[in-house]
Amino acid sequence: MDHDILDEAYRRLHRTGPEFEGWLSNHGPMTVEALVRRGHDRSVHRWLDDYLRRLDELPRGRRRIEDWREALGDPGRAGDWLAHFDRELREHPWPEVLGTWWPRLLPGIAAGATHGVIRVGHAVRALREGGAGPDRLTELGQALGYWAARWQPVPGLRLDAVSRPDGPDAATALTSVPRLDDRTGGIRDRLARLPGVPGWEGAVAAPRPARTPADAERGLVALVHRAALDYLRYGHEDPVMLVHAVTAPTAVLRTLPALDPALWAPSLTAAWSATAAVTAVYAPPRGTAIPAVTPGTPAEVFARAARHGDAHVVKLADAVLDAHAATGDERVLAAAGYAGQLI
Repeated sequence: MDHDILDEAYRRLHRTGPEFEGWLSNHGPMTVEALVRRGHDRSVHRWLDDYLRRLDELPRGRRRIEDWREALGDPGRAGDWLAHFDRELREHPWPEVLGTWWPRLLPGIAAGATHGVIRVGHAVRALREGGAGPDRLTELGQALGYWAARWQPVPGLRLDAVSRPDGPDAATALTSVPRLDDRTGGIRDRLARLPGVPGWEGAVAAPRPARTPADAERGLVALVHRAALDYLRYGHEDPVMLVHAVTAPTAVLRTLPALDPALWAPSLTAAWSATAAVTAVYAPPRGTAIPAVTPGTPAEVFARAARHGDAHVVKLADAVLDAHAATGDERVLAAAGYAGQLI
């Protein structure tokens, strides 16, 4: 992993805002981290030359964040949140800042169509593998600031709720997630309709809780694996948005090693809710059979995604390579190629 190229890319991107064209998420930092992590350093700046043309300027802060609870989920204060985390990371070690804010932000895991937590997951991986350089610290700060500004809970999610001890595991519970009938509008509109979906309240509370940190880690691995296979069944319905059912729990899984193990179980619960919500509002009631394909080696799978160039295809390929490494199931690798065909 060439950390110099990643830092150069971060510096170019950190002059841009976390969103553009009103509310679209800036995928640049996540994509360049994945490209560098997977050995495609040489393509990073060429990819950025094109992508940067689409982005908006970095929003400026207006006033300090005093009451953080009151400011959560206020996109009008995005600049204030970015400035807040810039100060926090200058004054405190990054694991301390992450450990303080992760439990505050986790209930709002739907932020920015889950891009808040996804961007944090990429930033944490860069820090853990490359050290706490200034550009990587800035990236974590901008990722946390974006999550805070767009903080949005999944309807019905309660991290302190006591689930049925005999309930299904998170991966199995995905099979019984009800579907939203009214598919109009964006993800924020759709999530707002979930409380009216018959069976949603029971479904979101269904998975049994993780009893130990190791149990939570295994649950996240299984959840990502199931979501990747489900992309092969359902991806045709909304190829872009259903990517997040895979990449959101992957981001949580990547962040676990930097967190207090006491936070692992609620992290699984939140990740489950994000995948369940994306599935409920974008996946069809019935999917197709998983095709029998030979996707190639992991390196070949990611190389095809990098040549494709779409940010969602690249990030999904990055996620399914992790899923393949954790489970050995080659079927998950096919999800990246399928996304490349659909997007």
